[in-house]
Amino acid sequence: QVQLVESGGGSVQAGGSLRLSCAYSLYTYARYCMGWFRQAPGKEREGVATIDSDGSTSYADSVKGRFTISKDNAKNTLYLQMNSLKPEDTATYYCAADRGYGGSWYIRRGGGMDHWGKGTLVTISS
Repeated sequence: QVQLVESGGGSVQAGGSLRLSCAYSLYTYARYCMGWFRQAPGKEREGVATIDSDGSTSYADSVKGRFTISKDNAKNTLYLQMNSLKPEDTATYYCAADRGYGGSWYIRRGGGMDHWGKGTLVTISS
């Protein structure tokens, strides 16, 4: 059974940092692209960062240079390190996985993945 559980959200001031974690359980025989997406109140969901099964990463332009996605296969955990946070980063962040390849496609689409976590709220105050 596929399961994704996010943690690490919270409230910080602008300029601060947070690290999100996603504990995952996926089918071991399959290769997955995993990613982080976010949705702010009243806005559409958008892709933030993805990491393909070969380790290739993709980022939305709005977070390049500030956010870093990584994965620890031994711990079955996906991370999103977020630095230099801005008020516009405020959103619910979702972890997702899909048996596909090509992280930038998922970011442009703002979704397209088969499996989703329930999300963790990130609030950045000015």
